[in-house]
Amino acid sequence: MSYNLFMNKKLYVISGCSGVGKGTVINEFMKRNSNDFVLSVSCTTRQPRQGEVDGVNYFFLTHDEFEKNIKEDKFLEHANFAGNYYGTKKKYINQKLDEGYNVVLEIDTQGAFQVKSKMPEAILIFIVPPSVEELEKRLRGRHTEDEATIQKRLAQVKIELERSQKYDYTVINDSVERAVEEIEKITKK
Repeated sequence: MSYNLFMNKKLYVISGCSGVGKGTVINEFMKRNSNDFVLSVSCTTRQPRQGEVDGVNYFFLTHDEFEKNIKEDKFLEHANFAGNYYGTKKKYINQKLDEGYNVVLEIDTQGAFQVKSKMPEAILIFIVPPSVEELEKRLRGRHTEDEATIQKRLAQVKIELERSQKYDYTVINDSVERAVEEIEKITKK
């Protein structure tokens, strides 16, 4: 592992329940803090979607390349979803820290625990809804999923909320502005 020349620079892992608005919160946080923070770029084996750029949205790898990197222990975390691999390279995170940036990594709870086991100094932040009822209202308000999918997501929320107890911080997203301010306070500690 690389020596972080800027010892005060940190890796912040942000997770949250589906539909909690973590993407919106992270985007607003990044807009306000782009001088000191970079958003991590993950690797994937899925095909690029229209408009996605290699090295910007993802680092696109073949299955063989990804599996070679797994065998060589080059990932801070990785997982397989729907037949495609996703992961974060250690080298990328260390390079950004060495360049003098704090790094924000948006991943699920399982990935977050992998990161914490390999990089105990990482700060884990979990974004929660004001209530499960509010989250259900948001999920239904999207009008993008059928009832079975909504019920599956709500069942997953209970698991994620249990896992969130192992995070360093919990941020309630009752308003994007307030959630961003709370994350800013955490990053100044």
